[in-house]
Amino acid sequence: MLIKLKRLHRVESKGRVYYYAWRGGPRIKTDAAPGSPAFMQAYNEAVATVRAPTTDKVVSLIKLYKGTTEFTSLSARTQADYLKQIKKIEAKFGKLPLVALESPKARGAFKEWRDILAKKSLRQADYAWTVLQRIFSVAKDRGKITVNPCERGGRLYEADRSENLWTENHIKQFLEKAPEHLHLPLMLAVWTGQRQGDLLVLPWSAYDGQFIRLRQRKGKKGKGRRVKIPVGAPLKVMLDRTPRVATVILTTTNETAWTEDGFRSSWSKACEKAGIPDGLTFHDLRGTAVTRLAEAGCEVPEIATITGHSLADVEAILDAHYLGRTTKLAVSAVAKLERAARADGDSK
Repeated sequence: MLIKLKRLHRVESKGRVYYYAWRGGPRIKTDAAPGSPAFMQAYNEAVATVRAPTTDKVVSLIKLYKGTTEFTSLSARTQADYLKQIKKIEAKFGKLPLVALESPKARGAFKEWRDILAKKSLRQADYAWTVLQRIFSVAKDRGKITVNPCERGGRLYEADRSENLWTENHIKQFLEKAPEHLHLPLMLAVWTGQRQGDLLVLPWSAYDGQFIRLRQRKGKKGKGRRVKIPVGAPLKVMLDRTPRVATVILTTTNETAWTEDGFRSSWSKACEKAGIPDGLTFHDLRGTAVTRLAEAGCEVPEIATITGHSLADVEAILDAHYLGRTTKLAVSAVAKLERAARADGDSK
């Protein structure tokens, strides 16, 4: 019994006849008559060599995103953090057909996933949502999808660090009770206002005895600001007495460079030992540095040249997060008002 194949394509060339599974499809390599068992076996083998077309899935958007400049222009640290979130996204939604993104129920499904993540960490739930939103945003911009179901999702975690200042007592406590090899990281952060990541890789060649010069890693397309920071006397004393056992300034007790995870772990234990309040982080030393400079009478542009913030960022930090609750500035303001009142009285 012969089987008739509707899409079979016949081509005659140089006196010979060739058959293809369909027009443009794979060639059927046999001399058997079309429709015969031998022909059908060759037909099935030819078709098996061609991967059947599949519906595009979310995993294809993930692959697209990782190859775009929106991802590759991020710093190495940020890329690593994004990849952790992308792994979660791919495990949960990688096989989801793209057509499902157009469903009115899609946004709800993604929100439910975020809610599940939020039970462990609000910040990580927000981070995962942000990465997913960017994947869909890039795909929409590139014409791969017509709707981004994660647009304007809002945030679950709102950081309020207005109380998170290292006071002089906190700094004194840390220097008295924390391990000695962690004293220099504290002093560098307090006196320079630089980020943990930049300080951990800061080489001795960046310090000339008077200034610290560095290019911050965080910035647009991985290009941060260049800063030249005069070294204050207390920091200079500590730097000058520190042995240069490695190319970088900050080292472990084994005289090796820190890994970021290793430093965070050691810092956390040291803070606990020193009795530093929970929630007061190394990152808060950057804002503390801004506040200390302001309390010393520095203007916004002066602060920005040291910390590397933009003028707007310095003003935002001072206005929204730190200076609103510093008594020292309030006292200074009232003292100025009193002097002005006395001067006005004397002039009458």
